[in-house]
Amino acid sequence: MLLAVAAGVYAADVVSKVVVVATLSHRPPVRLLGGLLNLMVLRNSGAAFSIGTSMTIVFTAIAVGVIFFILRTSRRLRSLPWAVTLGLLLGGATGNLTDRILRSPGVFRGNVVDWIQLPHWPVFNVADSAIVCGGVLAVLLAARGFRLDGTRDGPARAGGPGRPGGPGGPGGQKGAPGDRGPGQVAEGREHQRGSAAGDSRA
Repeated sequence: MLLAVAAGVYAADVVSKVVVVATLSHRPPVRLLGGLLNLMVLRNSGAAFSIGTSMTIVFTAIAVGVIFFILRTSRRLRSLPWAVTLGLLLGGATGNLTDRILRSPGVFRGNVVDWIQLPHWPVFNVADSAIVCGGVLAVLLAARGFRLDGTRDGPARAGGPGRPGGPGGPGGQKGAPGDRGPGQVAEGREHQRGSAAGDSRA
């Protein structure tokens, strides 16, 4: 699932950039939905949403590190939500990294093609959207206790001490003699004394 999501994001990002560069270069922005959505070609040397335009090499190295980390983490991935999340991050990072490698002005210094503009929002592309969505999902999954291996953080499972079905709990087995409390021990002693007195009378 991770690779399928990543491949889908990557294909959508690359194809959309090729089409936009071929049709919208050297043209004024295309206004859609009454100006709510504008399509244009913008060369971005920075990170997502044109952040850090003077740090192209740094962001290229970060993208390579993110891709390596995701691929390494995928070996122990057993969670579908995390597979989708990491797939979005992997596809987005790979899409923008492709621009860094193949586009001008040079290898690992190439400008990323951004082409989607919303009101009061920086110009972005499909890869940027996938990265942001993946980041939000990662925070939500971590906050809700979902782990990469498919398990989930939470209270102690049923069957533990003091829980239904567990030792000392409703429906569970009684504790061992050595686990009795002070009241139970005193009650046992009184019972033994009473039994001894009855025997002597007999």
